Amino acid sequence: MPITDHSHAQIAGTGNGAAHEGKVALAQRVIILLDRLGRLTRELQFADGLNPAQWEALRFLAQANKYSRSPTALAHYLGATKGTVSQTLIALESKGLITRCKKTEDRRQVDLCLTEAGQAMLVKDPMQTLEQATLEVADELGIQMVKGLSRLLHDLQTRNQISEFGVCQDCSLFCVNAQQNGADAATGICGNNGEAIETGEKAKICVNYKTAN
Repeated sequence: MPITDHSHAQIAGTGNGAAHEGKVALAQRVIILLDRLGRLTRELQFADGLNPAQWEALRFLAQANKYSRSPTALAHYLGATKGTVSQTLIALESKGLITRCKKTEDRRQVDLCLTEAGQAMLVKDPMQTLEQATLEVADELGIQMVKGLSRLLHDLQTRNQISEFGVCQDCSLFCVNAQQNGADAATGICGNNGEAIETGEKAKICVNYKTAN
């Protein structure tokens, strides 16, 4: 009996080791695929006279809320230095794709906005190629892909103390002010500053985003 038990333990240990090796191999495969996708999407974004950083800046400004359309927020989002982002913004301004205007509530702060030309440029966004490819697998794997990639991104941001960013209404700081009457039955309130959040702002990206538990 002791021999049998010992053999069983060895077999169990071997199984656990094989399972761990399998997980490592799968993780390495995921890393390779992400790297390949990253390289491919970067190459796609050298289009219509813009580079990847300029395209990403346009996308961010199109999706960012009123608290996030600033050079500093853009730098955090891109994981770039202020100097690098400054050059990106200068290039986009020279092409007539963005404009800078001072916020009415604080004239020391700059609000970055897309011009009509910038909005028109996004219609030709080369990342639409990736979107079409993703649609092919969305029904089968879409939900699992979003959950897995979201968790991976969150873990990496947390480990490296990088600003998360995320959609306003999914933020742990977002709360609803229930009104008794009128059309504003559920007005959003920012838990960070107590300001009311307009309906159009709820689905936009915010620099103050905190993951909800």
